[in-house]
Amino acid sequence: MDFKKEYLLELLVKIAPNRYLQALLIIFLFLGLAKVLDMILTRVIKKWIQKTTLKLDDQILDIFHKPVFLSIVIFGLALATERIAFKETINFITLNSLKTIAILFWATAATRFLKLLLNLVSRDESRFKLIQDRTLPLFNNLIILFVTGVSVYILFLIWNIDLTAWIASAGILGLAISFAAKDTLSNLFSGVFIMADAPYKLGDFIVLDSGERGDVTSIGIRSTRLLTRDDVEITVPNSIMGNTKIINEAGGRHEKFRIRVKVGVAYGSEIDKVHTVLLDVAKSLPDVCKIPEPRVRFRAFGDSSLDHELLCWVQKPVLRGRVLHMLNTAVYKRFLQEGIQIPFPQRDVHVLSTLTNTANKDITLP
Repeated sequence: MDFKKEYLLELLVKIAPNRYLQALLIIFLFLGLAKVLDMILTRVIKKWIQKTTLKLDDQILDIFHKPVFLSIVIFGLALATERIAFKETINFITLNSLKTIAILFWATAATRFLKLLLNLVSRDESRFKLIQDRTLPLFNNLIILFVTGVSVYILFLIWNIDLTAWIASAGILGLAISFAAKDTLSNLFSGVFIMADAPYKLGDFIVLDSGERGDVTSIGIRSTRLLTRDDVEITVPNSIMGNTKIINEAGGRHEKFRIRVKVGVAYGSEIDKVHTVLLDVAKSLPDVCKIPEPRVRFRAFGDSSLDHELLCWVQKPVLRGRVLHMLNTAVYKRFLQEGIQIPFPQRDVHVLSTLTNTANKDITLP
């Protein structure tokens, strides 16, 4: 590299003895070189890439096309600056400014490239379970922080800035922030684990250990939001969501939810008729799933009734209340039509005669 540089300088001295003119020739030479390379990339390589079915190569070319062009131009400007031989301070500021511009462009390109790879990796959820569509914003922010940190570190080295004091200050500041914002950090890490483990997702109907039940409308870094059936929004910190029992009614093999209708009939009722009536009622409602089929179970001999349970499925847990109301209403009406009695608890009260006799003995006639 040094040999080629010396050869170039000797050639420039022969062409133009003035160093300012030599610097100008260097600038024009590298501008021309950058333009030629740009034409090769845009007219030859880009046309060849467009013929392929992959879009990844087009995106990579679009990302690195501009930084390569500017790097060649900046390199030519740096050689021209050295050739002019400014004073040491001016030369230091000029060269480092050119390096700073190059680093900023390449940092931007690196960020775009890493985000592109992240999007590509997120499509294969079977192999990369941690990187998915719902966790992409988090990893995109981490990429920005990483590239920014590396770029700032390189810039400090270029400008000869001592990092010792900065690192010590950053350590003390980070320790203070960690103590002051421990709850926020706990929510942050819990949000990451929730996104990665996915115990629930947007649209799921969940029940918390404290009794709240609702539709998941938002899963953020700090909190999770539920919308109840009363249209009341509940915001729960992720640190609580990560350490509590959660029942996901929309989880499992499918989103269908099973409803249980408890019915008691009087002793002496025709059991087969009761079963047929209950199944007919369930099958007559359009909101009750045909698969799995409704079923009836004779659960127990109660104190006053024969206890049965009608089991049927609805498409979503949110339909539970409405369908349960329809089933109860239809079962009651149908039982009235069929003459099936729904008993109520009865108690016989026996009054002891000895109490009456004892009370009469205490009364003294005059």
